[in-house]
Amino acid sequence: MAHVFISASHKSSGKTTIAMGLCAAFRERGLVVQPFKKGPDYIDPMWLGAGAGRVCYNLDYNTMSEAEILAAFWRRARGADLSVIEGNKGLYDGLDLEGGNSNAAVAILLGAPVVLVIDARGMTRGIAPLILGYQAFDPAVRIVGVILNKIGGSRHEAKLRAIIEHYTDVPVLGAIHRDPALEITERHLGLIPNTETADAGVKVATIARMVADQVDLERLLELAAPTATPTPPLAREQPGAASAATDLTIAVARDAAFGFYYADDLEALEAAGARLLPIDTMKQAHLPDLDGLFIGGGFPETHMTALQDNRSLRHDIRAAIEGGLPTYAECGGLMYLGRTLSWRGTTREMTGVIPADVVMHETPRGRGYVRLRETGSGPWPLAGGGEIAAHEFHYSSLENLPGGTTFAYDVLRGFGVDGRHDGIVIGNLVASFAHLRDGGAHRWTRRFVDFVRAHKGRLDETGR
Repeated sequence: MAHVFISASHKSSGKTTIAMGLCAAFRERGLVVQPFKKGPDYIDPMWLGAGAGRVCYNLDYNTMSEAEILAAFWRRARGADLSVIEGNKGLYDGLDLEGGNSNAAVAILLGAPVVLVIDARGMTRGIAPLILGYQAFDPAVRIVGVILNKIGGSRHEAKLRAIIEHYTDVPVLGAIHRDPALEITERHLGLIPNTETADAGVKVATIARMVADQVDLERLLELAAPTATPTPPLAREQPGAASAATDLTIAVARDAAFGFYYADDLEALEAAGARLLPIDTMKQAHLPDLDGLFIGGGFPETHMTALQDNRSLRHDIRAAIEGGLPTYAECGGLMYLGRTLSWRGTTREMTGVIPADVVMHETPRGRGYVRLRETGSGPWPLAGGGEIAAHEFHYSSLENLPGGTTFAYDVLRGFGVDGRHDGIVIGNLVASFAHLRDGGAHRWTRRFVDFVRAHKGRLDETGR
């Protein structure tokens, strides 16, 4: 299975656009392309998946062991002609001083050749020491080519190609010229999700065509040729082989306002016995028959008028949760369950399940990896393990939250709700700013489904 790691010299070099364009361009040529994203991210995988026509999976050292990363990668890559792994930030960036959780570490672990995307604006001769430095910093990383991005014109491209050829042995696989058609609009959390972009399909096709015209796809495919890296035993297992019988219905908010879900977490919910039923929080008038509810992250603030206007669904959700419906909400979901949501001088009513007001700020209130410890006050039983690794990225905070609020987690690293706690508990609801990831260290999906099943069993016995 051919695979290639698309990284960059620094953040915002345009690697997501190029990686998505490569996925789509190779797909247009009839190849089966499997995308991956390094690190905790929801939006980039949406675009990568749109380009490849296949679900994108995350590979994250914070929530996965090396064995899990290897197993997840090889299992998902099986059957694909090419796997494209997009890094986050720069090639050598990471929290670990030794680089143990960097993009480079993932590339080495997977035996993946690296193509370096370089934002070449304003650069000429200085590009040579940059490339040489990246090559020399860690010889175990195989940088097999560079793609020059945001080129100023044909003269600029010619100079850069001549300099790189003269001073380095790294081939230039492509040179992408600056063009507004290549831009995907950004806002406070990064790129706007493709679910909110009316012409997402046209955008993907346009970028694919422009990348194909300016990148040597045949040469890149040759450099991505399979290595001798063995397939780990865990990866040979069929995913979902031990799936439980489907006996529950869990509604999942999936629309333009709420779309932050890890694909393998949703698959794990199904493997635990849940039938997932998507609901649209802005268009659907009423809740369907269901046993549990999952409202993930997203951008409720950009859709808060439409969310407010759907009064019947807001009423249904509040009544269901207050009636004991097992519910899990993350970040944007927590915001939707608050009393009001305020952003840029405008306030709208939300469901009112959580007796607090959500306020959006100009700068993040919580950002990065977090560590949680369960308090034992959550509705489902303790996992019995140690710390829970998660992540948060929110510009919002809660105001007027009453004293005595019950929390599911103590925050050991990060911010959460108030710098010390996260996971608001109200009845059978847990709502947190932290985003969990199902993995060997914390199988949150199985615990949630088991609780939903136990609650359903009690209802079946008592009728209430």
